[in-house]
Amino acid sequence: MNQTPRQKLTAPIRRVRFAYVALFFCAWSAAIALRLIWLQVIQHGDWMERARQQQQRTFEVAPHRGVLYDRQMHALAMTVLVDSIYAVPSELGANRAEDAMLLSRIVHADPLDRFTTEKQMDARFNASRNFAWVARKVTPEIATRVRQLNLKGIYFQKEFKRFYPNGDLASHVLGYVGTDDTGLGGLEEEFDQDLHGEPGHELTAIDAKRHVLGSDESDPIPGENLALTIDANIQYMAEQALDAQMAKVKALHGTVVVQDPNTGQILALAVSPRFNPNDPLHVDPRDLTDLAVSDVYEPGSTFKLVTYSAALDAAGVKPTDMVDCQGGEMTMYGRTLHDDEEDRRHHYGLVTVEKALEISSDVAAAKMAMKVGPDTFYKYIRAFGFGRRTGIELPSETRGLLRPPRRWGSTSILSIAIGQEVAVTPVQLVSMVSTIANGGIYLPPHILLQSTDGQSQSNQSPEARLVAEPFHPEEGLPAKLPDGARRIISEQTAAEMRQMMQAVVLDGTGKPAQLDGYSSAGKTGTAQKVDPVTHAYSHTNVVASFAGFAPVNHPAISIAVVIDNPTVGSRYGTAVSAPVFRQVAQEVLEYLGVPHDEPLQTEQQREEVRNTAEPDDEPDQHIGDLNAIYDEVNSLPADDPLRQPQAEAAGGPEEMPAAEQPTLSASAPAALPEPVVEAFHKNGDSTSSLRDAASNGQVNAPVIPPPVQLKGNGEVVIDADKRVAVPDFHGDNLRAVVEKAEGIGLRLRMLGSGLAQDQAPAAGTMVPQGTQIVVRFVR
Repeated sequence: MNQTPRQKLTAPIRRVRFAYVALFFCAWSAAIALRLIWLQVIQHGDWMERARQQQQRTFEVAPHRGVLYDRQMHALAMTVLVDSIYAVPSELGANRAEDAMLLSRIVHADPLDRFTTEKQMDARFNASRNFAWVARKVTPEIATRVRQLNLKGIYFQKEFKRFYPNGDLASHVLGYVGTDDTGLGGLEEEFDQDLHGEPGHELTAIDAKRHVLGSDESDPIPGENLALTIDANIQYMAEQALDAQMAKVKALHGTVVVQDPNTGQILALAVSPRFNPNDPLHVDPRDLTDLAVSDVYEPGSTFKLVTYSAALDAAGVKPTDMVDCQGGEMTMYGRTLHDDEEDRRHHYGLVTVEKALEISSDVAAAKMAMKVGPDTFYKYIRAFGFGRRTGIELPSETRGLLRPPRRWGSTSILSIAIGQEVAVTPVQLVSMVSTIANGGIYLPPHILLQSTDGQSQSNQSPEARLVAEPFHPEEGLPAKLPDGARRIISEQTAAEMRQMMQAVVLDGTGKPAQLDGYSSAGKTGTAQKVDPVTHAYSHTNVVASFAGFAPVNHPAISIAVVIDNPTVGSRYGTAVSAPVFRQVAQEVLEYLGVPHDEPLQTEQQREEVRNTAEPDDEPDQHIGDLNAIYDEVNSLPADDPLRQPQAEAAGGPEEMPAAEQPTLSASAPAALPEPVVEAFHKNGDSTSSLRDAASNGQVNAPVIPPPVQLKGNGEVVIDADKRVAVPDFHGDNLRAVVEKAEGIGLRLRMLGSGLAQDQAPAAGTMVPQGTQIVVRFVR
């Protein structure tokens, strides 16, 4: 059988087929190489992340936030472990919506918490496959109820939660933290980086069935612990006193700052109303502002302490120098400056500088400022710390408002002298008072006592590195003054100011600040607020304040009380803020064991002090009783004209009721010439004969028993020729009254103590030398 011979491929055909095959394999190899490059080089990070998510879990381990202690190492803010709940949505499957509904019914316990609503939770489940929060930092009760559901894909994780064991105590000082452990106010915000620490990480390997195969952890670095100058007990006393007064006067805000005048350390900083940092969801944002450092107000009369200090230190003014209050009114460049209405009622004229501060005369304060001059006055204001930040370790501190002299108006010096056209903070105010209390050295206020920063030792816990430093009042400044300390006024000026401020409490507007067993000094203030609508000073909205210290000779504490817009009762600092100072100072001094420097009072004496009205507000009273005593001590007959001397002083018989007018003798004509009548009364109805120019005859005045003068043996002698006018004792202290009376030969019958309030006979009455004047003194 013949076979067809096999056709052989030619060389060109073999080469083309080989080329196609080789080209195909090259293209295939290139594609594989490119794919490998794409996967292993370009998308390496993405695939590694996917693998990591499938094979392991990485959790950030939050560090233990530092603890805030008071100066006695009582924890004010600490961190506790609580449960947080999360879900792995890929494991929930088709039950996501149902699980979100079940979980929200348990964890959504607060209507204000939008994070745990069913809608928000379902949205998070659908937005991620591997992780979604259900609720964070829940209570043990909620965690237990969720565990009982035994839902697939729901897990628990331990997290730190900030806890404030004393609730709202010192809440404005401490601040609070958010859900992510971020400080949102107070020291929590100011020292957030130091308190937060460095987070750690936990790496957990899992298999395809989500079983844990092992874990690797890096420990977090805990935050620093801080010890504050605050004493929790003193803080509690200040807050309780402030809250009680706020409820009484129905005020808008209130602040009390207690400071150690010898170191500048803040012992208490109370603000009302407060907030509970354990429950930030229910905090009113208006209550978060720390009014002690972030809010300013016009200080009013408390600022006069700066004015008088500058006058004594720079202008050579002495407390015993005389200043003319001009009846409570002074006009300068078309502006009339008025004293308080009650002061104008007394028509104060020439008084001592000390007395001017006692009665809080605006006119006198303006004259003190003008003695110093604008430039020097401004330098003293700045030196006392106003118009600049104090540097206290609290966030959002304001510098206040103080314009340089080149921007003052023609009458600005009058306004600033009395605490207007200048705005301050309570911390600035208490630091100014402490400067006077400690002898004239300004000490910057501080609220941070110590921390563990820079003291880390491997063999000690952070708590062991902080040492309790209970406050013990010291007599005098420390040997080494802190940074920023500077002398403002001389020791002599500071001593004179302390005595003048003590007189304000003993005899002036600060009487409600008197303590039991302790001397105290201070100054009241009532500043009108600017109406935001009219941009003028309001007649109803005021800020009542008091700033002072105790005891006077060796001050242990300085206190500033500022109450904004009291609406019930008196609006003055005398009645609103001074009682808060009294309560806080009394309790704190007793708590600190400060020795008494004054006799303790009986309950009756304390009641009398509480019921004593302010000298500026107390009307004249008990005049009739004083006249009866005057009649008795001078043994005046029933028909003696001197039994009603106050009427003559008021203007003469023509102003008295007809039944009480003294009658002339029968020999007197029905009408006397006016010069004769004036001379008659000017001489006090003394026994005399006056010639009537019209009738060329004589007119006999009514006969009055001759005046008496005491002899050394107690007998009296008659001297009808020596009559003197009774001085005006009103507002004078005991020493001044005695000096005035003895200087013109009058004797005294003194009732009570304090300042002269009433007298008999009235000022201006002509009485014989040796007459015994009755003066009532009131504290």
